[in-house]
Amino acid sequence: MIQPLAYIHPQAKIADNVVIEPFVTIYKDVTIGEGTWIGSNVTIMEGARIGKNCRIFPGAVISAQPQDLKYKGEASTVTIGDNTIIRECVTLNRGTALDKNTTTIGANCLLMAYVHVAHDCVIGDNVIIANSVQLAGHIEVQDYAFIGGASAVHQFVSIGAHSIISGGSLVRKDVPPYTKAGREPLSYVGINSVGLRRRGFSSEQIYEIQDIYRTIFLKKLNISRALDIIETEREPTEIRDEILDFIRNSNRGVMKGFGSGV
Repeated sequence: MIQPLAYIHPQAKIADNVVIEPFVTIYKDVTIGEGTWIGSNVTIMEGARIGKNCRIFPGAVISAQPQDLKYKGEASTVTIGDNTIIRECVTLNRGTALDKNTTTIGANCLLMAYVHVAHDCVIGDNVIIANSVQLAGHIEVQDYAFIGGASAVHQFVSIGAHSIISGGSLVRKDVPPYTKAGREPLSYVGINSVGLRRRGFSSEQIYEIQDIYRTIFLKKLNISRALDIIETEREPTEIRDEILDFIRNSNRGVMKGFGSGV
């Protein structure tokens, strides 16, 4: 169902069973998948690739040009996965040729009202980003992460899978997977044990994660020494290797251990 008061460029590709409410504007070079609902006063600009069964609420602006002075008008995209919800007044900027050329939002995500996602960000699947979170460019947010409301995330930061960040946080450093982050400056405050149990992690896996992060954040070791101990003394597992790889590949360095001086 497409309301007559909506404007849709004739070159836009709209699948079956898409609902487009009044006063929506859709530019050319846009693709929208089956079953998606577009609320009133949404603007979808060139380069948007929207999956199936998404819900985009009034006032959102999808695939606007990057707020980057290095952007020279090159063609680029925003991709939104299936079943993702974009709430009121969210702004998603497309990518730039100097990086990925695309901004990616995964499947089954929830971006609450007034979230901003800048150019070349990569958001995984099942991510929840609460109200008024601001993501600068080139940020990675891995699967099942949760970012609390009114947080601001510095460009090039990585946020690990299954992590949770307290509302109102200033995220200047990388947040490793499975952790809880809070306080100012942003610090390790435990692991996301509640979220992990909800997602089917066993007690043994949760204990393994806790023990690894005790070595990293609570034993007053420098990061390199802590990682060497973990690699030497613990048997390889998927969880162990994921944590080690994330921290060793961190470009900005990881958040500190609260009170540990790390």
